[in-house]
Amino acid sequence: MIDKLTYYIRFPLIMVSMLTLLAAIWAGLLRLGWLWPTLNPMLPLNHGPLIVCGFLGTLIGVERAVALSGLSSKAWWTYIGPVITAIGAIILLSGNLSLAGPLFMTIGSFCLVLVFVKILQMETASYTITMAGGALMWFIGNALWLFGWSIPTVTFWWIGFLLLTIAGERLELGRVLRLSSTVINMFVAVVLLFVVGTLLTVFNYSLGVRVAGGGMVAIALWLLRYDVARYTIKKTGLTRYIAVCLLVGYIWLIIGGLLALYFGGMTSGLYYDAMLHAVFVGFVFSMIFGHAPIIFPAILRRPITFQPAFYLPLLILHLSLLLRIIGDLMILPALRSWGGLLNGVAILMFLVNIVATIVWSSIKK
Repeated sequence: MIDKLTYYIRFPLIMVSMLTLLAAIWAGLLRLGWLWPTLNPMLPLNHGPLIVCGFLGTLIGVERAVALSGLSSKAWWTYIGPVITAIGAIILLSGNLSLAGPLFMTIGSFCLVLVFVKILQMETASYTITMAGGALMWFIGNALWLFGWSIPTVTFWWIGFLLLTIAGERLELGRVLRLSSTVINMFVAVVLLFVVGTLLTVFNYSLGVRVAGGGMVAIALWLLRYDVARYTIKKTGLTRYIAVCLLVGYIWLIIGGLLALYFGGMTSGLYYDAMLHAVFVGFVFSMIFGHAPIIFPAILRRPITFQPAFYLPLLILHLSLLLRIIGDLMILPALRSWGGLLNGVAILMFLVNIVATIVWSSIKK
């Protein structure tokens, strides 16, 4: 009974996270200067929280809940976190000016920390500790936001949530390579460099951003050198597609880290936009494009058949991001705006591909 209930909870949570993503894309385009209906005055200001907390936070929370509920029928409580963040997303979408949105996001992220406490009890390893650290960074960032810190000053805590989650997952998959203890220690060192930099942003923002930027570069270089994607790119079909997404994403993480190193304590402006979207679009969404064909079937219990058409939105995503960042760095607002618009188009094309393949695979079945 509990298993059936949690199964049906997944669908509205996924729908809310997808709606949040679409609203966040709309908000981002408004911030780029596209004169479209505002929907509500707060929407453009909530672009970042909607992406990180509403969309990704809810989606990652559901993914963890699905994984744990598959191991035990007593893990129903793991869905509480994504339910709370989904409510927080709806509050942000409504344009509510109270602290309710940040409060729900903070509580939801604390629930994810509790989920990882359970995971660490089951398996304490370098990769589970890394992912737990990511959840903790999300909670700290949300708590700072709740207590009045501006969104730009908590951004690196949110980056840490996604970066450590992804890096921990890649380290877990890297077990097939039987990495040496020296290589694992290198991984721990570069992750700690990023974490120390993020901690420093609380006391000296500019210095902290530069140290965290160095940590991003170091993590990306480690992943480029030791991730299993270096080998799987030689395969075919979905396996190669995932590897391409990962390796290109790591290159964007290097670019984002170098921009953070060079420009330091940016909290607004074109250079800040370039650094932020090199990480969130170039790295994070490349990871989403690569992992979605695996994650969504597990969550929705619906198969996805890989199609070569998956490469088209991936190509548009990265070419348009390149245009956007050139527009940022060369102070060409029109190029930046068109690059951002095509970023959104690429993401929508990707979502359409995923939905179409799920529907088609279900029909064939």
